[in-house]
Amino acid sequence: MPRLTGSPRGTRRRGDRTGFGVPAFAHPLVAAAEWAEIARPGAPLHWVAFDVARGPGSRPDPLYAEVTARVRENGVPLLGLLDAERGRRPFGELVSDASRYLDWYHVDGFYLDRAPIGPEQAADCHWAVTTLRALLDREGRGAGHVVLGHGCHPDPCYADLADQLVTFAGSWDRYRWSEAPPWTADHPPSRFAHLVHGVPELHLDGALRIARWQGAATVCLTDRTERDGTDPWAGLPGYWERAVRLVGGPPADGGPPTM
Repeated sequence: MPRLTGSPRGTRRRGDRTGFGVPAFAHPLVAAAEWAEIARPGAPLHWVAFDVARGPGSRPDPLYAEVTARVRENGVPLLGLLDAERGRRPFGELVSDASRYLDWYHVDGFYLDRAPIGPEQAADCHWAVTTLRALLDREGRGAGHVVLGHGCHPDPCYADLADQLVTFAGSWDRYRWSEAPPWTADHPPSRFAHLVHGVPELHLDGALRIARWQGAATVCLTDRTERDGTDPWAGLPGYWERAVRLVGGPPADGGPPTM
């Protein structure tokens, strides 16, 4: 059974409605249907992140410019992926890539993939996020929306450094037995996101209950896997429409999920 080491989170804040964070990491040329679905109004999307070439690439891509503009028209925050390399990425490179995203795709924020997790890198991460927010503000985006893609629970000192932390990114086999540390209960569900691949449709409800029980308001659940080296985030799940209905409906009350 998935556990929260502390008090349950599932009923603490009804204002933190569950929604999708979509890492749309497939090129529009090979995933035209998926991008059209993401751009369709009405889906409960918290944000959409995209990646041209582990960053914005070396030149503007007109296909990305077209599909991302459609997403932004629906008021969904559009995030450019920046590879933080666990804090090893040179600061100048990070800022340069961020500026290209803003110039070419008019993003609303950034998804820092492979964000650092240790306390010794927190000060540098804070400075990077502060600089990214300054760039966004300069382009009229206000503070923007910044997501730290840790992929696991980082040191608690990261909790207030960004709008959201991705505290789980991995397979369903791991997620169904996962735990949330006690410090997460001190923050609202809107602060956390979980990305889970390899989720069978039969267990879609259970995966959503785990996210709600552990206090993550943003989810990405897909039946795609990383088998044979494939990218599980390179497209929407086969049960996307059902997932949209489940996430967009009223939250299920009750105790912790059992797997």
